Amino acid sequence: MVIVTRIRREVLTLPAAELGPDNPLPPLRPLEDGGTAHALQAVGDHRVDERDREDLPRDMARQLGYEPLRSLLPVRVRDGYGRTRTPRAIDALVIENDRLRATVLPGLGGRVASLVQLPTGRELLHRNPVFQPANLALNGAWYAGGIEWNIGATGHTTLSCAPLHAARVPAPDGGEMLRLWEWERLRDLPFQVDLWLPDGSDFLYAGVRVRNPHEHPVPCYWWSNTAVPEDRRIVVPAEEAWEFGPERRLHRVPVPAYDAQHPYPADWFYDIPDGRRRWIAALDADGHGLVQTSTDELRGRKQFVWGSGPGGRRWQEWLGGPGTGGYREIQAGLARTQLEHVRLDAESEVSWLEAYGPLSAAPQDVTERLELALPRTEFEAAHAAWKPYADTEPGELLATGSGWGALEVLRADWKLPGTPFAEPTLTDEQAPWRELLRTGTLPEPRRVRPPGPTLVAPHWRDMLETAPATPHTEYHLGVAQWHAGDRAQAVRSWERALQLAPSLWPLLRCLAVADQEYGHHERAAERYADAFDDLCRERRDDGEAWTAACAALGREAVEALLRVRRVADARAVWEALLPATRERGRFRLLEAELLLAEGDRTAARAVFEAGFEVADLREGSEAIGRLWARLGDEPLPARYDFRMRPQDF
Repeated sequence: MVIVTRIRREVLTLPAAELGPDNPLPPLRPLEDGGTAHALQAVGDHRVDERDREDLPRDMARQLGYEPLRSLLPVRVRDGYGRTRTPRAIDALVIENDRLRATVLPGLGGRVASLVQLPTGRELLHRNPVFQPANLALNGAWYAGGIEWNIGATGHTTLSCAPLHAARVPAPDGGEMLRLWEWERLRDLPFQVDLWLPDGSDFLYAGVRVRNPHEHPVPCYWWSNTAVPEDRRIVVPAEEAWEFGPERRLHRVPVPAYDAQHPYPADWFYDIPDGRRRWIAALDADGHGLVQTSTDELRGRKQFVWGSGPGGRRWQEWLGGPGTGGYREIQAGLARTQLEHVRLDAESEVSWLEAYGPLSAAPQDVTERLELALPRTEFEAAHAAWKPYADTEPGELLATGSGWGALEVLRADWKLPGTPFAEPTLTDEQAPWRELLRTGTLPEPRRVRPPGPTLVAPHWRDMLETAPATPHTEYHLGVAQWHAGDRAQAVRSWERALQLAPSLWPLLRCLAVADQEYGHHERAAERYADAFDDLCRERRDDGEAWTAACAALGREAVEALLRVRRVADARAVWEALLPATRERGRFRLLEAELLLAEGDRTAARAVFEAGFEVADLREGSEAIGRLWARLGDEPLPARYDFRMRPQDF
């Protein structure tokens, strides 16, 4: 048989915003809580009202409380992007047979950006015509559209805008698969996604495996999210769903009707009865559309809508631009809801097979049509046939991810067939930690610059505790101790480092955060002011790293000083920021708050009238609306209306 499936490189040119640098300040606090229904993005925003727990199935209630994510560490926040879009070349990998063409973006989380049915020319997904990061991922930058692979914890993965490793691998039918793999750092888990099109198939197969190489159980989270056009009717083999809306109540409801106009964002987690095939479909008015199905390991199914209110409409325009068209999401996950984490036992793995393809059917006929197009027994056999190929070593490398997996493999000497994390992928970010692993000493930086990222897992913390106690080591040790919940010891580590550290501002900033957590806001403000002054003296240039550090620390310092009404000191910090930083939307909003604190309501209102865009506005944040309400009684202008829930919540 002639195999016609092809994997080839392609370059997409899209209007795209630059991602910019990561925030160099360690995220010692969770991101601002979002408060919306959509995927519960912020750490801590996956709480369920205690009144609801008694009515939940026992396994669901248990998993709702199992190891919720409490920190973003060791991951950094990605907030350096803007809203200016210019044509940009984006590397893509295309998988194609004579029935389907899938376009994958390995440098942006492995997103399947497009899935086209070739005989009809129909695009089966919501294909975003722009690349515009927005603050919806756990660590910030995320973009809308396509099929995304979410691993880690409740919310959009920290890998949303990160590169994955990619390579060609033999497929079970003798053709080729595209393998994507990476090391997920929030839970320290390697994973892979194998994508292939069996010869003549109408379905894109996705074989997924998550492994736990540790000697202890680890909480695991996975949701495959698919954006489809907003006008699609969602069909699923369930009569009831668990609804989670802006009031953060999880309760059972009938499956929502297609024409229901929900005013605010909402999630419906469908309660598919045991024994039924797992699938979800999105069909247009003529019955044409996309169906997603999987083996039973991927238990959950969900629909998300932005809602018909002005906030939801504004967010969709924000993510894609005027005229892009709205979208909704159909999703599939390991648990029944996205509020749960499941236990992955020590030295074990979980795997499943998904399929995405076109379907034409009346809603009541989807089960029958799907069975004809892709029989369940045949699909389960395909999963069994794929499993041995999951260990096959990759052939031609097509893209390179991060070096963090290579560092972990080097540390533990793990054998992970099929997903090589090779030493050549190590970069300057991993270099000091490799030296710590090799010599027991964390090397001092060779030049003055903002500190690199901190590793916080217990084995790295243990190494830091036994390393020579240099100021640089004490700084990183304090971050790791803070992450572990040993806050008093973290403060002691940072205070010890202050006595000899050539660079004071990273330590002062950490101590300021600790002061805020303990309610010592006056002392926190003083430390923030001292930290910013020290950073300004130390800054060597206006390069990307120093500019990012000044912007991040300056913003925190102004906010801390305003909190204790040290308005003149806040103004001094503001004036010391680079002009380009002060022009960013986030800082224009901060300027309006500063002007109001100075008593100049007219000037604060003029900032709004001149217009600004807060590129990293957190989904669900009401900061703009709250400040506007302090300036007068007029309705919030539509361009600033990102409100995602009723005002009485």
